Amino acid sequence: MHTSKKMLGLMALLSVLYAIPTMAQITNKVTFDAPSAFYAGNAKMPAGSYTATQPNVDDNLLLIEDGSGSHSVFVEFVVAPSDTPQAQTDVTFNKYGNVEFLGAIRIQGQNSEMQILPSKAEQTAAKTADAEKHSLSAKNTVETK
Repeated sequence: MHTSKKMLGLMALLSVLYAIPTMAQITNKVTFDAPSAFYAGNAKMPAGSYTATQPNVDDNLLLIEDGSGSHSVFVEFVVAPSDTPQAQTDVTFNKYGNVEFLGAIRIQGQNSEMQILPSKAEQTAAKTADAEKHSLSAKNTVETK
């Protein structure tokens, strides 16, 4: 009986702690259309419309999710500073042969970009070929959760 009370109390505390960061959190939401399949981290994502959000501003994790919610993945990123503000919001891909990997997200007006950490598959591809980088225009909106 005593153990179950402790477990119930712990679960209640964790529920409250989990809910606090999501209250009134403002995040950037970047939307883009990928004309072909690509890898985000270790997940292969089909061509389509996507959103990239940062669920927790304290973590360097992005959620990449297609419009239907059927394909989603978390990817880690590092912030790379820039000398000048970004001219537009865009998403950059690294292409090795016929395979594309999500490389970075840049948000208009910011003096940095979010560089996606390369997966093992991308690291292997980079050993055999140089990346061809290309960018797609994206849209940035601010939403409240």
